[in-house]
Amino acid sequence: GAPGDVNSNVLVARSTGDAQLDKAVWQWLSWDKNQKTKEQIESLLQDGKHKELRERLCCRLSFGTAGLRSAMGAGFCYINDLTVIQSTQGIYKYLERNFSDFKQRGFVVGYDTRGQVTSNCSSKKLARLTAAVLLAKDVLVYFFSTYVPTPFVPYAVQQLGAVAGVMITASHNRKEDNGYKVYWENGAQITSPHDKEIIKCIEECVEPWNGSWNENLVDTSPLRQDPLKKICDSYMEDLTKICYHRELNVQTSLKFVHTSFHGVGHNYVQLAFKAFGFQPPIPVPEQKDPDPDFSTVKCPNPEEGESVLELSLRLAEKENARVVVATDPDADRLAVAEQQENGCWKVFSGNELAALFGWWMFSCWKENCSQEADTRNVYMLATTVSSKILRAIAVKEGFHFEETLPGFKWIGSRVKNLLDNGKEVLFAFEESIGFMCGTSVLDKDGVSAAVVIAEMATYLQGQNLTLAQKLVDIYETYGYHISKTSYFLCYDPPTIKRIFERLRNFDSPQSYPKSCGIYNILHVRDITTGYDSSQLNKQAVLPVSRSSQMITFTFQNGCVATLRTSGTEPKIKYYAEMCALPGHSDRSVLEEELQKLIEALIENFLEPDKNGLTWRSA
Repeated sequence: GAPGDVNSNVLVARSTGDAQLDKAVWQWLSWDKNQKTKEQIESLLQDGKHKELRERLCCRLSFGTAGLRSAMGAGFCYINDLTVIQSTQGIYKYLERNFSDFKQRGFVVGYDTRGQVTSNCSSKKLARLTAAVLLAKDVLVYFFSTYVPTPFVPYAVQQLGAVAGVMITASHNRKEDNGYKVYWENGAQITSPHDKEIIKCIEECVEPWNGSWNENLVDTSPLRQDPLKKICDSYMEDLTKICYHRELNVQTSLKFVHTSFHGVGHNYVQLAFKAFGFQPPIPVPEQKDPDPDFSTVKCPNPEEGESVLELSLRLAEKENARVVVATDPDADRLAVAEQQENGCWKVFSGNELAALFGWWMFSCWKENCSQEADTRNVYMLATTVSSKILRAIAVKEGFHFEETLPGFKWIGSRVKNLLDNGKEVLFAFEESIGFMCGTSVLDKDGVSAAVVIAEMATYLQGQNLTLAQKLVDIYETYGYHISKTSYFLCYDPPTIKRIFERLRNFDSPQSYPKSCGIYNILHVRDITTGYDSSQLNKQAVLPVSRSSQMITFTFQNGCVATLRTSGTEPKIKYYAEMCALPGHSDRSVLEEELQKLIEALIENFLEPDKNGLTWRSA
């Protein structure tokens, strides 16, 4: 221990016999001022649990597809007071190097409603500490006085001209998790090389500075401003740019139910509906207020479908509401369900919703654009694991479609780039129910998506159509796109690596599979290594992403399938889609073919039994 350190005698007495671990333990106990997390490490030390101490203290958080994300609790690879202070110090250092006017332009801090009593850790407290680190260094900080949807942070960064922003959230992850999502001055999530550079800066200043623990600075510093009212008003005002049928919304008889999944969404979705001229949607009472335990759902992810939408569907039946909109806990994603003629509910997939949004945003643009507007200046984007339906619409209607790597951070950066070059971007999405309608926010946004869906349903009702009927209509016009996405859980990183390495050395070293069961493979693209057999020079067009696994197979029958690791959870995800041309539309044949191909993919490439993978609970 160090001289004068209260714990030094404990530590000398309880050396772990591993110098690296001793150092990490000593650092933790001398730096952490959160009693609960400090006690977690102390008791592990006292109980001689060196393996767990090593797991908690001898690795660091790293940036994935959504910033830093991990379980809350003690340790350098968990989300807690100390690691959030360290991350913010690193960001301070990096921004100070990059912006001479950083302190004047300021920094935005938002947070959701997560928390964990056992670690005395909550999103709000972590946000207060984030702000404290910066305020202590005389940086202007825009700190929201209450919880906000994630999209409010990138929106505020742009509106206020700040250099960057952080949102404390783990979105729809399990209740044990939290996260730290970083946005750059362009209003998009950071991409490489910023993330790598920030990690370097974090490692340069791991010891908390004087003042970093002073969370009361948020209440006392004159440099702290509350942007809540200004940003909320301005956001709702900007939202009306994508409202095209206010007169129908005002008088519609359609009723909507909204669930906010125990998160931040309730007030903001109510305001958004009001901005569009609607009556407020009916909230699900048990789920409208924040609850860090998410006590009425088995997992707080609206993507899981009917099982987690139970309460909202029953309420909708009781209230005679035909459409249910569900925002995830930080309100950046949207699930939608619609009651069908037979009384059953259809929960739309992200890809199906994208078909509807793509059709809608283009139709509304076309009806409202000026005479000299050029369709060739119009763009829509999707991540590469998402449905190609937008490509089919783009080809037929004459606008541009582009793909990016998975993760909305890539979409945000690319959209900003297109806008800076005078292009018009109408819509972008990722299949995991993330949608960006318009360009007020350069990230996915469940609040705007919810109210756009409500307006679409209202308009279609006037045409005697449901959302589901319109979807079929879109497929008939542009060609059926049938897709399926699911996942396996795998808590053993070496197994995951082995599965993907086997595919890269399938029949012989450095050769990919030529078929999968009875299905012949036409092309293989490996984003991890940068290989693409369909390109003349065999180089993938999308940037290489070595830190994650991702391989895409294009089959002779027109199916495209991707296997990848999740950037935020211990999952191997698979995505598969059959695309048919207009007029080649026997849906049941396509569905059967897709199902058989997926079975072959799982059996031949993932080998769940052999690899001990857990099937997603049906």
